[in-house]
Amino acid sequence: MALSLGLLPSRSSPRASHADEYEASSGTESSETPSRRSSGYYPRPRNPFVASSSIPSSLLQNPSRVPTPSSDYYRHHPSGVSSRSVCSTATSTPLPSRSASPLPHFLASGSSSACTSDSESEPYESTSPLLNGPRGPWWREDRRRWWMFGAPTRRRRRRGFSWWRRLKRGVRKIVQHPFFPSQPITIILTLLLLTILGIFITLLLIHILNPDKEPLPWRVYCSSLSPYNSERISLLSSGVHIIPPANELNYYPPPFPPDNLDSLPPAGVFIGVFSLDSSYERRMLVRSSWASHPRSREGALEGDGGNGTSRTIVRFILGQPSGRLERRIRLEMETYNDIIILPISENMNSGKTHAFFTWASNYASVPPYYFNTSISPPDFSYSNFTSSPSPVAKHDPVLARQDSLSKRPQPWVRPDYVVKTDDDSFVMLAELEARLRVELHTRPPPANSTVTNPHAPRADIPLTTNSPRPSSSGLVPAVDPALTSNDPMIYWGYLVKHRFMAGELYALSWSLVDWVARDPVVKSMTSGAEDKQTAKWMEKHPRANEVRWRSEHCWIYDHPRAGTVYSHGFLFPSETTRVKKSMQGLFHGDQRMIDYFNNVTDSSSTQWFVDQPTPTQWAHSSVSTFNVRYTPPVPDLTILQSVEALVEGSDMSSLRGGSPMTPEYAWTHREGRRRRYENKRVGGTVVVHFVKKHVWWLETAYALLEGPEKSESELQSRVDELEDAIDWDPRGDSDETTTESNPKAHKSIRSTLRTSTTHRL
Repeated sequence: MALSLGLLPSRSSPRASHADEYEASSGTESSETPSRRSSGYYPRPRNPFVASSSIPSSLLQNPSRVPTPSSDYYRHHPSGVSSRSVCSTATSTPLPSRSASPLPHFLASGSSSACTSDSESEPYESTSPLLNGPRGPWWREDRRRWWMFGAPTRRRRRRGFSWWRRLKRGVRKIVQHPFFPSQPITIILTLLLLTILGIFITLLLIHILNPDKEPLPWRVYCSSLSPYNSERISLLSSGVHIIPPANELNYYPPPFPPDNLDSLPPAGVFIGVFSLDSSYERRMLVRSSWASHPRSREGALEGDGGNGTSRTIVRFILGQPSGRLERRIRLEMETYNDIIILPISENMNSGKTHAFFTWASNYASVPPYYFNTSISPPDFSYSNFTSSPSPVAKHDPVLARQDSLSKRPQPWVRPDYVVKTDDDSFVMLAELEARLRVELHTRPPPANSTVTNPHAPRADIPLTTNSPRPSSSGLVPAVDPALTSNDPMIYWGYLVKHRFMAGELYALSWSLVDWVARDPVVKSMTSGAEDKQTAKWMEKHPRANEVRWRSEHCWIYDHPRAGTVYSHGFLFPSETTRVKKSMQGLFHGDQRMIDYFNNVTDSSSTQWFVDQPTPTQWAHSSVSTFNVRYTPPVPDLTILQSVEALVEGSDMSSLRGGSPMTPEYAWTHREGRRRRYENKRVGGTVVVHFVKKHVWWLETAYALLEGPEKSESELQSRVDELEDAIDWDPRGDSDETTTESNPKAHKSIRSTLRTSTTHRL
């Protein structure tokens, strides 16, 4: 017991030995690295304390026998202590021959390394890679495994999205810029400035891209022969200029209607009004106004009893209705019998027009001829196609409704024209049918003939079908009917920019409709602005140079309140007569005028236009001004007076503040319908477009369909004429006149005239 106790060191001996070693080591370090010690770059190393219980007492007397980390002592030690839990000390390892290199405070030297962590006690990681020591084995390298989703992945993602970091960095620099708004008032002012800038840029782009920047010379259109009304013109491309033949340059617009209009058989016209499933109110306005009104179907004055429009049918064209409106549309179809639902979804420029013409080529039909005319109906290739009568609508022709009530109604036939129009267009049916009838019975004269009026209907030209001749073998070759048929090929409407007929209303003759429905090339050209696509279809026709492009520029215009380049006041023939007189001297068959309308100018044409009225005078309107919102000429007008103010050239539209003429005087001295139509049944407005509001629609209906045949002043003038005739004595004996001899009779006649005038008013 005493021996074992004697072998143990005393409590003070370890401390003394450690203190001596500490001093020796510190002395060596201070002697070798005085500058680093004085600078404090490296702290003085300190030997760690090792518990004596971790080493057997038999080895303490001979420190040289302490096993190194490479020995098997720690591997087979009965206590199970591994090399990861044992640290070498200065007392258990021999002192090196020279002092170790100074290390940072978080690294220990080889002779005085401290036990810090498991990784630091590994045999192969005793030297740090920061000191260019040997690296560990390959299986210990820090490499990305397939199950790791840490920093390497994020680094690659950042490299892949470097543009995003650059964008954020750029935004950060902008936000941190001294001039960037940071206060509430500066932020509001900046947003306001940006809004104004955006509005300005938008308006600038609209102005640049808008092709209609100047009002159109509608007065010239109504005063001259349209350069697009030649039988021999065709529109093959937008760059082709249209110049009429030489024998047409000396003609003013021919009077319309021609004298033999009523002797021509009426044309069969099928009108498709494009509408939406939700536009129920607009369809009711059409049904109750121009589709059924006597003055729309019969014309002005006493009319023709509806004979001219006896073969004119109006139907509404819709796509598939939505689910919430399907029941209402079905009920509307059962009630009015005037709705056609196409097997496509509702659209405007994605094939609805082509689907309509395809449907029309298979199912469209109009009533037959119910009466005889002095000129026999023409014989076309489609004249023998018949079908059972369609269910009549309440706004169908009177003769068709009467025939449907008979025991044996006549079958219906193919239409001569298929018309596409919109539900914001107000159409005068008698005017439209009359112009299409004249075109249908007009044939181009031979090239070497001289015709007094090339636009007059020619009944002496046979209108028959050219049948293909049999070949030498006796068989008739299979030829496309579009290449051999003598059917009229007419494309009628308002020609825009020498390129296409405007979409508010245009008509295709039956042969063109049938070809459009069957041609495979046209079927691939159904998407796009529908009116422009229709013009492109005409260019693809195998006989495109024979398609007659008929343009009506004078009698198709926009509502006076629309403010577009196509708008002016409601127009009547009496005003166009006054316009022609004001434009006299402008047209003398001069080719320079034709060049002007075809955008062909040279030095002589430029000098010639200097002496002519300016385009502003050509587009002058007494009602509206382009790009200016309409306002009544004077305030406090009545409802009927405000409608009268929308008539082009009327005294009411010419009123201005301070004018000596009063609204009451202008109202009583307005023109009646008979004077406005110059005692003719037709010859006025065909279509009023851009009627976007119901109030505008009612204004148009009253201006074109209502009103007396004679105004108060005209009736009073007639009364005065009759009174003068009564007072006048053909014998010249004033003492024996009926006025003096029979005052009661004179008074009775005057009372009768006044009563008749009041009744007519």
